[in-house]
Amino acid sequence: MLRKQAPSVELPDADVIRRYLSTQDPAYFSILYRKYAGKVYGKCLSILKEEELARDAMQEIFMKILLNLSAFGEKSMFSTWIYSITYNYCIDMIRRKKKEQTLFTDDIERAPDVAEEEIPDEYLMEMDVKQLKVVLATLPEGDRVILLMKYQDERSIKEIAEALKKTESAIKMKIKRAKQKAVEIFKQKFPVT
Repeated sequence: MLRKQAPSVELPDADVIRRYLSTQDPAYFSILYRKYAGKVYGKCLSILKEEELARDAMQEIFMKILLNLSAFGEKSMFSTWIYSITYNYCIDMIRRKKKEQTLFTDDIERAPDVAEEEIPDEYLMEMDVKQLKVVLATLPEGDRVILLMKYQDERSIKEIAEALKKTESAIKMKIKRAKQKAVEIFKQKFPVT
């Protein structure tokens, strides 16, 4: 009896996707799931802050990936495409959960009065871990997420813009404002005596 050979985990993502789409063999999708499930769950947990919500979100995200795999046009890396789906799904979850709170608003009148000076990245990096956790927990969801994308996940402005479907200049402004808010929160929570 001939055994069916298991697909190779070493194949590039694009090859795995093509083979899955041509054969519909679930073993190929399993390769993608095993490779990215932990990363997707970690991102969901960092945004949603609840294990159960993160697990549910991860399952829904992989369902979206499966249903939309044929739409992946290799215009970006597969990991960037998944990253975009993950962030957008989690942000949508937060928006649904907190309808009264507007996330990622472009309305300048609603933004708190903050000085327009640029905050150096070093200022954020000088906070110790406990202080940084307090500041991030206090920031509005949208600001926290965009700072995590930039500094924890080390995403470029272009990648963040693609993931959030915004212009690069809008992302730069959002990061600038989020950093300013973070500094204000830090000064309030940890005043120098």
